[in-house]
Amino acid sequence: QVQLVESGGGLVQPGGSLRLTCVASGSIFSFFTMGWYRQTPGKERELVAFINNDGSTNYRSSVKGRCTISRDNPKNTVYLQMNSLKPEDTAVYYCYYYTTTQGQYWGQGTQVTVSS
Repeated sequence: QVQLVESGGGLVQPGGSLRLTCVASGSIFSFFTMGWYRQTPGKERELVAFINNDGSTNYRSSVKGRCTISRDNPKNTVYLQMNSLKPEDTAVYYCYYYTTTQGQYWGQGTQVTVSS
C-alpha cells in the first residue's frame, strides 16, 4: 500500500507563490508517475500536472508557464511550484501516485486559496 501526505497549501495574495509538497511512503515501486489534481466544490476534478519516472512532465494549458512540477526520487517526493497565482487557482489540490501494478493512490488534499 502507498500513503501520500501533502503540505504547503494556504492563503496567498494574487500574484503570489506557493510550493506544494507530496511525500509518498509504503510499498514504493522503482518506476512510478506522480502528479497533482485540483477540485473546487461543484466543479469537476481536473489534472494540473504530472511527472514520469524519467522526469518528463505535462501541464494543463491554464497553468503552463506559471507552475513547475519536479521530483526528488531518493525522497519519493514531488513538488508543485506555483507562481503568479490567480483567484481561479483556488481549489483543493490532491497528489496522486500511479503504477500499472498498484493502480492509483490519492493524498488527503491541501487547500490553496488565492484572494486579496
